[in-house]
Amino acid sequence: MFLGIDIGTSSVKLSLLSADLHQIGEASANLTVQTPHPYHSEQDPEAWWQALRSACSDLATRHDLKQVASIGLSGQMHGAVLLDTAGQIIRPAILWNDGRSHAECDEMAKVMPDIGLRAGVPPMPGFTAPKLRWLARHEPETHGRIAHVLLPKDYIGFRLHGGFVTDLSNAAGTHWLDQENRDWSDALCDISFTQRAWLPELKHGTDIAGYVSQSAAADLGLRPDLPVAAGGGDAATGAVGLGAIDDGAAFISLGTSGQLFVATKSYRPNPARMVHAYCHTVPATWFQMAAMLNGARPLQWFADIVDEPVAVLLDAAQGCDVAGDLTFLPYLTGERSPHGDPHIRGSFYGLADGTTRAQMMRAVVNAVAYSFADAFDSLRDSGTRISEVLAIGGGARSDLLLQTIADATGTTINRSAEAVSGPAVGAAKLAAVASGSCAISDLALRPRVDRRFEPAPSDLHDEGLARFRTLYTRLKGAHLDGVKAER
Repeated sequence: MFLGIDIGTSSVKLSLLSADLHQIGEASANLTVQTPHPYHSEQDPEAWWQALRSACSDLATRHDLKQVASIGLSGQMHGAVLLDTAGQIIRPAILWNDGRSHAECDEMAKVMPDIGLRAGVPPMPGFTAPKLRWLARHEPETHGRIAHVLLPKDYIGFRLHGGFVTDLSNAAGTHWLDQENRDWSDALCDISFTQRAWLPELKHGTDIAGYVSQSAAADLGLRPDLPVAAGGGDAATGAVGLGAIDDGAAFISLGTSGQLFVATKSYRPNPARMVHAYCHTVPATWFQMAAMLNGARPLQWFADIVDEPVAVLLDAAQGCDVAGDLTFLPYLTGERSPHGDPHIRGSFYGLADGTTRAQMMRAVVNAVAYSFADAFDSLRDSGTRISEVLAIGGGARSDLLLQTIADATGTTINRSAEAVSGPAVGAAKLAAVASGSCAISDLALRPRVDRRFEPAPSDLHDEGLARFRTLYTRLKGAHLDGVKAER
């Protein structure tokens, strides 16, 4: 058996795979996020370890964890875990969704105008490097104690085997990695006030990072000396779980957030469109990703507002046309790809006295699809053309949403009942490779397709997409702070 561990933001999740790489068990334990100040988002790394203990204890009630042959790691990207010379935690970890370092991002981009080409995407507050620059300015005593900087899943690796190791896909999200050359960049370290000596050793996700110590094994109910694969950031391990490692293999994720992910055999940055061009966790492979902060979440948001189940509203929306002139912007929490705009917010335009809930829901569905149309266009601008993708996540259950995305993007959308998604699954598969139980090529197996949604282009969607893009352009910058500043 192979155990995958995913250190998420809201929970620690475990996936247990059999020798033939099918999931046979899972468990999780919840986490909380602390927001001590506006824009701040933090967690105590010790809470990750305690949640891991709890999840392992739960899983052990149904499976003999002494039979686990190897472990793989996955986790939330970008977080800054700071340790001193004794390996002790200096302060709470600063997470991926922390927004305090806006000014530092602007400064880094000004000092290094081509930073997006080197690091794979322009600097954003969630990334690790701007956090270190912020600490140097606002918490100099903390900054002065740093001896090691780890990503969240790599801190768990440190607790498991005692080494300071990360993989290339997780390193890719720090803004310290030279993506094309697949190594730490001295220049990127310098402009973020980071010493290269603080950074962990780089490995592929299929490499062994270390072996489980006696104390960690006793704490988690595992055998000591188990190999621990370096694993990957959650985006890359999620891709591994779906077999997206070969050139052109792609998927879309329709969860709270949205992703368009495609594996590539070359480095293809497009910083102007906020495309993330990152190292994959498997050797000699990169990926491109458009990351939308608002995936299928707007559907549930609207359902909560009108107090109707999502399924009921989708059924009603199915009977509408493409919502006429009604346009919705789905940017409830700002947007990353392709706008890099943390201030834009959601809105309806074109409401009339006779507008119905069904028409409004149809406009929300269209807006999600149009966000993905923007994402596909961003990747085309980067030299990547995708003819079909696999859809995963809660939003993939909706036929209407998948057909609308197919129509708006001109891309075939596939759905599979056997697509067991989740970064913990991919982490467990990387563990199987690290232990020698399977080859990297075995990770390319894709789920069987059960339903295909073929595109049927429509002039109405062409017009709707044009209105959608125009509305964003007109409303860009019209956030509350800007309004106050003009008064």
